[in-house]
Amino acid sequence: MAEANIAWILVASALVLLMTPGLAFFYGGLVRGKNVVSTLMYSFVSMGVVSVIWVLWGYSLAFEGGNEFLGTFDALGMKDISFESGEDGSIPPALFAIFQMMFAIITPALITGAFAERFKFSTYLVFLVLWITLVYVPIAHWVWWSGEGVEGWIFGIGAADFAGGTVVHINAGIAAIVAAHLVGRRRNVERGVEPHNVPYVLLGAGLLWFGWFGFNAGSGLAADGLAVSAFLVTNTAAAVAGLIWVIAEYQQTGKMSGVGFATGVVAGLVAITPAAGNVGVMGSMGVGGGAGLFTYLAVRYRHKLRIDDALEVFAVHGIGGIWGAIATGIFAAGGLGLIDGDADILWANIRAVLATIAYSGLLTFVILKALDVVPGLGLRADETEEDSGLDVAFHGERAYVSDGAD
Repeated sequence: MAEANIAWILVASALVLLMTPGLAFFYGGLVRGKNVVSTLMYSFVSMGVVSVIWVLWGYSLAFEGGNEFLGTFDALGMKDISFESGEDGSIPPALFAIFQMMFAIITPALITGAFAERFKFSTYLVFLVLWITLVYVPIAHWVWWSGEGVEGWIFGIGAADFAGGTVVHINAGIAAIVAAHLVGRRRNVERGVEPHNVPYVLLGAGLLWFGWFGFNAGSGLAADGLAVSAFLVTNTAAAVAGLIWVIAEYQQTGKMSGVGFATGVVAGLVAITPAAGNVGVMGSMGVGGGAGLFTYLAVRYRHKLRIDDALEVFAVHGIGGIWGAIATGIFAAGGLGLIDGDADILWANIRAVLATIAYSGLLTFVILKALDVVPGLGLRADETEEDSGLDVAFHGERAYVSDGAD
């Protein structure tokens, strides 16, 4: 059994890594052509920077012993991390570190959709190091770490976050809205821009949907019935959310857009993430239905905030993640959910949501405010760079060589 578990989690880890290029194309298709390379690079460079951070100190601080708030430095540089499986068939600690690395990689990449088309790339590199270390790592420890006699404090109160509703999606969604507010609105953009490449959006959504099976079905860390159930409910919630989104869109506009369906699917995947190991198939339909409706409404009315969250990160990941955490407490199977008369998971998850919002929002604000006053950094591209496009300004290349770059 150990060999089967190792094989499955190796595959699941690769699937989760594939989600980051998928996100890059999803986001890249939504921006203007003059900013597509920059938008893609936000995600791709996260694969490089966060991988190094995770190996050097991120994994150790997140999962290597410690107290209920933070780990230790005992596994710096992956020191003494075993590559052998446990006698009970559990995966090797090194493989667990690999799997968790992929979650850490995609989380800050999600944030970038909020400040696309105007954020300085050099500052983003510094932001990656600080945000992963000071924000992602502690929350991951709180929610997922359990050691001998000591647990992360959110884990200890009984919160259920199977695959990252709080750690990944609420965390990124709150950081995104804070970042969008501090960076400011794009120049000469009032109500968003027309996506320059809808096929990219659909390709990215397809890669995300595919990779999410590793994200959720792999989070039980074993090739067993729980993985099968998580796979099924993940697909079901995504399908329902995408359909609900385009139905709601049709009621409002008389159209069913490809971008709308793709966005609804992603919202459903976000919402089922904390619930994937805790709900049955019919419960997943409730999770997906709520995700499609609530995130559609959030996107439709977000502009009233006058915050230019360029690619609707807060609406999809923040609202979707909050709904997913609450829905886990409502629909949890086995007599554990509110529908069956037990509110313990619901109340614990609400506390986890509030803690994640407060911590991520505050620390992200502090990090970005500090970066904005550091000489040579600053948050925002200057007007000339923004007008000409970040691809040429920061990367010296264009996605397209034709005259239709805008």
